[in-house]
Amino acid sequence: MMVRLPFDDEHAPLYSVGQVAGMLHVEQAFLRRLDEHDVVRPARSSGGQRRYTRHEIGDLQNAIQLVGEGMTLAAVRRIFELQHQVRELQEELARERATRRED
Repeated sequence: MMVRLPFDDEHAPLYSVGQVAGMLHVEQAFLRRLDEHDVVRPARSSGGQRRYTRHEIGDLQNAIQLVGEGMTLAAVRRIFELQHQVRELQEELARERATRRED
């Protein structure tokens, strides 16, 4: 059996602000602003350093695109909130449909 490594998990907080800023070609200060405005909130290391997951890096890419299209950080946060609600409702609907098929 193969051991699952942290970098195999898209939700493992592995990447520093500097690494992510370099990957996405943005300033570290911009990433900190996204955190401060609750757009993308990375985990913190024991030393208090931000650590991003691969999943969050995808969210950052989406946020950068939306900001580039003229959205404010508050608007991006709201879009992300609404997308999360839609995903939850889709999952709930799928469960409900599965339950009805079983009956």
